Amino acid sequence: MQITSAPNVNPEQNNASLEQLVADVDRGGRKVGGITGSVLFIGAVFWSFFQLWYASPLPFALNLGIFNDTEARAIHLGVAMFLGYLAYPATKSSPRDYMPWYDWVLALVAGFCGAYLFLFYKELSGRPGIPTPMDVTVAAIGLVLLLEVTRRALGAPMAVLGAIFILYVFLGPWLPDALSHRGASLERMVSHMWLTTEGVYGVALGVSVSYIFIFVLLGSLLDRCGAGNYMMQVSFAMLGHLRGGPAKVAVVSSAVNGIVSASSVANVVTGGIFTIPLMKKAGYGGIRAGAIETASSVNGQLMPPVMGAAAFLMIEYVGIPYTDIIRHALLPASISYIALFYIVHLEALQLGIQPMMSAGKPRTLLQKLAGWGMGIAGSLIVMGLVYWIGVGVQAVAGAAAMWILTGLLVALYLWLLRISASHPDLPTEISITNPTRPETWPTVRSGLYFLIPIGILVWCLSVEQLSAGLSAFWAVVAMVLQMVTQRPLIAWFRKKPVAPAVSVGLSDTVNGLQEGARNMVGIAIACGTAGLIVGAITLTGLGLRMTAFVEMVSMGNVLFMLFFTAAVCLVLGLGMPTTANYILMATLMAPVVVELGAQSGIVIPLIAVHMFVFYYGIMADITPPVGLATFAAAAISGEDPIKTGIKGVTYAMRTAVLPFMFVFNPLLLLIDVEGWSELVLVVAGATLASLTFAAATMKWMRIKCSWPEVFLLLLVTFMLFRPDWFMNHLSPKYETRPAAQMLKIAADMPDKGRMIVVISGMNLEGDELQKTVAVPLPGLPEGSTATGDAAALQRLSAAGLTMMALGDQVQIASVRFGSQARRAGWEQGWHVAEVKIPNPSRPSEFWIYIPALLIMTFMWVRQGRRMKGLDTRSPVLA
Repeated sequence: MQITSAPNVNPEQNNASLEQLVADVDRGGRKVGGITGSVLFIGAVFWSFFQLWYASPLPFALNLGIFNDTEARAIHLGVAMFLGYLAYPATKSSPRDYMPWYDWVLALVAGFCGAYLFLFYKELSGRPGIPTPMDVTVAAIGLVLLLEVTRRALGAPMAVLGAIFILYVFLGPWLPDALSHRGASLERMVSHMWLTTEGVYGVALGVSVSYIFIFVLLGSLLDRCGAGNYMMQVSFAMLGHLRGGPAKVAVVSSAVNGIVSASSVANVVTGGIFTIPLMKKAGYGGIRAGAIETASSVNGQLMPPVMGAAAFLMIEYVGIPYTDIIRHALLPASISYIALFYIVHLEALQLGIQPMMSAGKPRTLLQKLAGWGMGIAGSLIVMGLVYWIGVGVQAVAGAAAMWILTGLLVALYLWLLRISASHPDLPTEISITNPTRPETWPTVRSGLYFLIPIGILVWCLSVEQLSAGLSAFWAVVAMVLQMVTQRPLIAWFRKKPVAPAVSVGLSDTVNGLQEGARNMVGIAIACGTAGLIVGAITLTGLGLRMTAFVEMVSMGNVLFMLFFTAAVCLVLGLGMPTTANYILMATLMAPVVVELGAQSGIVIPLIAVHMFVFYYGIMADITPPVGLATFAAAAISGEDPIKTGIKGVTYAMRTAVLPFMFVFNPLLLLIDVEGWSELVLVVAGATLASLTFAAATMKWMRIKCSWPEVFLLLLVTFMLFRPDWFMNHLSPKYETRPAAQMLKIAADMPDKGRMIVVISGMNLEGDELQKTVAVPLPGLPEGSTATGDAAALQRLSAAGLTMMALGDQVQIASVRFGSQARRAGWEQGWHVAEVKIPNPSRPSEFWIYIPALLIMTFMWVRQGRRMKGLDTRSPVLA
């Protein structure tokens, strides 16, 4: 999609076109009334209620309306395809204010085909693998209609890619040897794709049903009730008075908006309609302003807990808990935003931008630090009190704890609403012509109750350790109750009429449910089409051939292989959404990278590879010539979208370098971090590295940098991101032990410590191979008294491994399907050649930080002297 805009567009006059853009991309561009509009609205609300019912514990408590995974997936896809044809016009010139008759026919047929597994579940389960002519016909029509609704909702590239993979299934015998396969009949293909859970109804659609919908619904409700505007206003109150304040507001508000919105385009439009004109007014210029908003909005998908739905897909693909996904994703996402914040500050310094508004009463540096310290300390104290009160009540009250905690939560909610009622309602926009900084503390207090559903989500995930879907369900329940009651209660506290507020609250709730479902249509269809592509890969065995192909392209070099993978992610991302891009690359490339890394003797954690392909899939939203987020920002700024995209890529370089760093240094994903002291060093080093890299790409630290200084900044960046690389040249990271000691090492390993071994054996092609693999070993289950070899075998079994000792040799007897060990590349029947343990005599790699900091100090002092005109202008650095 291309968006054209004339220069000097007034954003206030351009709202309608931008809202239409968000609707076209996220919810479908059709706005219809009458029966069609009612069907679309009611269908979307019904879908939300079905998903809430499926996510809740009520079906099992009442023994009513219980759907198994296959039935739920079929209903999910059927409703998505039905709504897709109603919401998305066939072409740009198709009518948007009424529904052509043929779209009604396509919607009804598509809904029937999508829900076929649910409607005829009993009959199909009685004849598995023996499809009838009706089964084949429905499946074939369903595949065609899925590709067409994919073209409408996601664009032609995604539909064309799906069609290519279907053709690949049939054309296998006539393809070159590297890609050839036996082929498949029409009956086998459609049966595999549509009548089993190996294709369209596979893992991706299952994740969409179980996790993605409920989190997208939560974000939609938060945005509808005003949480997105609250976060924008708080960011503006805290940062608007700083040098380059509008750009810093864009960065911070986009980061927190990642919780509310999983859409890059919606994130750009929601905040950019205010921040881009303000950045232009501050002196950034239209191209820089659009690029900053694009880079910050797109990176909203990196921020936990939602991560543009990828976090929930990683649960299935990587096989680790949701809380672990959040832990691994937090540091890279945070330092990426810190670096972008620093970049916009450096831009302000280069351009000589001054604050746009008064900061209020002048404060000294000590007063500012004291204020920030008190704010952070107060937040930590409040969080600690909430935690200890909750845990204490549970310990004392037992079964009654839930009712007591609910009562306390209601009391807190009423108290926060009373505080909010004592302040004026937050404005829904920021003045572009005459921006005025709101007072910080009153702005913060006016919407603290928005944090309650988010707090419930975090509590259920981290303390109660509920599943991600059930945790989000309780957060949505709290959000719905809040939306229904917040306006009436605030009106009551203000002694105003309550009845109109009740009506508005109910309307907002229902519309939020409808918008959440509309936002999910494209995501559900993307998951279904991605499942089709995955099904073609599994049916033809293409995944097995990819290892040889990538090894040939990369010549066995892991770094070249990563560059190739990044390039493929960027190319695919130009034509498909991030979710679909991630699913495809996670299926096709992630196992290949892990396998070839293992054959090269490098242990690459599976989560690192999945994060790698996810990051580069997001980068495609910025990269010209297609990035929709860039075109949306350019439409607001009135600048050329290609130039905006190119500038956005320069800002996004700090995100592009991170995946290469954490693939080779898993400490950045908080893997193998031992103790609080090491955690502090990792976080501090990574944060400083992101800042030095930002300074190098901008060629500016305290003043403009010379090329030798840029080189030194890049050297410091590498030393801080990869101190292990330097230490590896001084002392080996691991010592080897004979295989006979494996059980003893496993028994003594700390909880979640990684068992690293070298295994050897024969692959499916008959080649003798040796590779290095690893798997985290969980601790012994509670109550276990096993010791020695028994404890080791128990821990290995929990990781999915059954080992067999044969004298001094150790053989892998079995690898459990779907286990961490299977995903990490352990092979059944292979022998353990040696075990690797950390080298106890190796100095800490963090000693490398010292020379890095000395170089930084030298540059800082030297640039300071140059700023004061005291530099002697050395020919090396000047």
